[in-house]
This record gives sequence, structure tokens and C-alpha cells, in this order.
Amino acid sequence: MPKKKSPPKQEPQKNHSLKTAPEKKPTPETPSHKNPQQETTFSHTQAQLQKALKHLKISEDAETLLEHPKESLQVTIPLRMDDGSLKTFQGYRVHYNDVLGPTKGGIRFHPQVSLDEVTSLAFWMTIKTAAVGLPFGGAKGGVIVDPKSLSKKELERLSRGYIRAIYDFIGPDKDIPAPDVYTNGLVMAWMADEVNTIARKQIPAAITGKPISQGGSQGREEATALGAYYVLKEHEKANSWAPKKITVAVQGFGNAGYHITQMLHDDGYQIKAVSDSKGALLAKKTLDPKSIMEHKEKAGKLEGVFCHGTVCDLVDHEKITNAALLEADVDLLILAALENQITKDNAKNIKAKTILEIANGPTTPEADEILEKSGSVIIPDVLANSGGVTVSYFEWVQNKRGLQWTEKQVHKKLKPIMTSAYADIAKIAKEKKTDLRTAAYIHALKRISQGIDDKGTASYFQG
Repeated sequence: MPKKKSPPKQEPQKNHSLKTAPEKKPTPETPSHKNPQQETTFSHTQAQLQKALKHLKISEDAETLLEHPKESLQVTIPLRMDDGSLKTFQGYRVHYNDVLGPTKGGIRFHPQVSLDEVTSLAFWMTIKTAAVGLPFGGAKGGVIVDPKSLSKKELERLSRGYIRAIYDFIGPDKDIPAPDVYTNGLVMAWMADEVNTIARKQIPAAITGKPISQGGSQGREEATALGAYYVLKEHEKANSWAPKKITVAVQGFGNAGYHITQMLHDDGYQIKAVSDSKGALLAKKTLDPKSIMEHKEKAGKLEGVFCHGTVCDLVDHEKITNAALLEADVDLLILAALENQITKDNAKNIKAKTILEIANGPTTPEADEILEKSGSVIIPDVLANSGGVTVSYFEWVQNKRGLQWTEKQVHKKLKPIMTSAYADIAKIAKEKKTDLRTAAYIHALKRISQGIDDKGTASYFQG
């Protein structure tokens, strides 16, 4: 999705050097970063928090602890390139809050990774795990790199180098990394093997999202999409939808985007548009996700999907931009790319009346308000995409106990967690007369604040 630009060289930091909160003095990695898309991401999380707190009374202690991450680690990773040169890459790992258990969160390899972004993602993970009732806190990690510019050997060395740099910061009872944007099962296998090499023993529960042969869980590949699917089907029931009459546009035709598109296509939903980072397709008739993915893998991009031989005759279509896809005249818009896709600048042009967030933070708070006034319903990321972390939890449990569940067992365990969370959150939204995102935050904050309060708050020590 997402030309190779090496990050500036910095002095290496020891693995245990921590920052307890974002620096107020601007640095290249705080929210004053020049990239306007990155600089307000953390402020978005706090705006969402404050909106929820208008409907919920929590202790000052809990509110204070949720305003900042618990600890952050910044590392410089030296990488020997295939041509013999040495380059350095900047990496991060953030633990936001661990009151409900060890922290959990993915690792992304992306050119736009920043401390601001990783901190925001760690906050959302804190809310997400609490919203679905998992015994985890929130964390996230990332490396500033375009992985597509690296050879496979360079990618492996970078993956192992990142683990060496953060090794003291993670562990099966402390912080459990998983895959995220541009990382996958193979990257997790390298990382897990590096953990075992350093520890000189097998620690399968230290990393999740691994291949099945390395202790991974059945059902992990489609978990994020399947969790979103279960939630959407509950929303379908609540609104008496007839799937064959519902038109759909999907931004982000990667792993999660593809799987949910295929699931909905199988149910009869009309898939009208899909996109990746290089372009988008819009069709008059429904698109076939499986055919699109097969040809995308051959062409390397959606642009070439309907341009070779008989494939051109599969469906009447037109090429559009990603921006145009967001504004397509459809009933359901699925956001499965990156954060900050719908903003105050384009929210008024969004025609879809239901938006399903599979990406993290794809809609800004300003856009939320505009969409809410226009009558659009957002099924938020902290609920919709929590299937991935839930099945990662299943993998962690299996690794801890020496179990191996079948795919059927995993799906059976996932469904009630997702449907129950949707029901609880929808009920709160109705009672509080608020949107589903705010309701999800209220639901999560009750659990987090209770965990904080049970350890003693200011009122206890003062009274």
C-alpha cells in the first residue's frame, strides 16, 4: 500500500531507556512532526476520551493515568544491507496502560511511523482490549521503513534487530507483540525465533500472529475481518438489512479488507468498489473479491487487475482515486487502510450511511461530528477490528497451556465475544443517546477505571 529515505542517524539508546510521557518540548518525533497527518493523531485520541468522559464519571486517578502512556522506548536499529553498507532505522515500542494485564499490540513497518502514531495506536489498543473484555492492556510498536524497498534477507535482519533492541521491554507476562501494517506471520516467526535465541529457550507466548508450525493459532489470518463480520451481522439484524440490496465500497484491499469483502460477497452484498494504495476500481455490477485478489497478486496492484486478456471482460468498471472511493454512492463504506482517512475536509462528501472501521483511527473527531449530523452511523475501530487481538489472545492462551485449538473452535470462541461486545455497546449508545464510538469508550473506561480504583485512589488515601 504504502522511495526509500533513510532516517537520520542518531546515537543508539540503551534498551532500558524509557520515557514516562510525551515530551512537551518539540522534537522530531513528538506531535510537532512536520507531517500534518501525523501531528494531531494523539490529540484525536484525547478528544475521543474527553467526549466519552462527558457521559461517565471516573476517578481523577484513572483520568490522569489515561492522559499519558505508561512508558515509551525509542531505539536505533543498525542494519547491514546486502551491498555491505550500514544503515540505521528508527524504532519504537509504547506501553500505554497495563492495569488490566500485560500489554498487547502489533508492530508496523511503514515509512510514516512516528512516536505520535505509535502512542496513539497503543492508546486505542488499551480501549480495544477493555471494550471486548480481554485481560490485556494496550501497546504498539513500529519501525520507520518502507519494507518493500528491502530484500527478504534485509527484512529478516531488520525484524531480528528490532527484537534485539526491545527485548528487555517485552515478554509473555509483560508485553506481547503481534503483526500489524506490513508485518505478517513470517516476520513474526523471525521475531519469535530471535526471542528464543536470546533467551536460550522456547518462549512461544512471547509473540503472537506466528505461523501454525511455530505455535500460531488457527484462524489468525482472517481474525480481524471475521470479528468485523460478526459485528456487522449483528448490526445487520438490528437494522433489518437485506444484504442483496446493500452496496459496499472497501478502502484497503489487504488481508483484512480482502477477507471481509469475500465474506460479504458470499452473503450477497453488492461489492461496488475496492482500493489499495495505488488506485481503486468502481463497477456498475458487483465485483468478485477472489478474482480481484488473484490478479492483484500477479500485477502487484489493483490498477492492472482488469487490464489483461479476458479479465477485462469480467465486469464493466472504471478506475478511480482512493479519495473518490471514500465518496462513492454506496450504503456501506469499509475503511481498512490507515488512520486519518475521513477528516473535516471530506466528511461532508461521504454518502455512505454506515461506516465500518477495520483500520485504526481512520476517522478524525471533527469528521465524526460531521458524519453524525448527516445521519451516518460509524461502527468504530475499537470494536470492529478487535477480532485480531482476540484471536491473538487465544494464541497466547494456547501457547501458555500447551493447547492447539481447531479453526472451528477458534471461530466458535470468537463469535460470542464479538456479538456480546456489540450488544453491550449498542445498549449503552441507546441509553446514553450517543454514538457507538463513544459508547465503546464508556464500556472500556468502566473496566479500566475499575482496575485503577481497585488499587486505591486519591479519595481512599484522603478519606
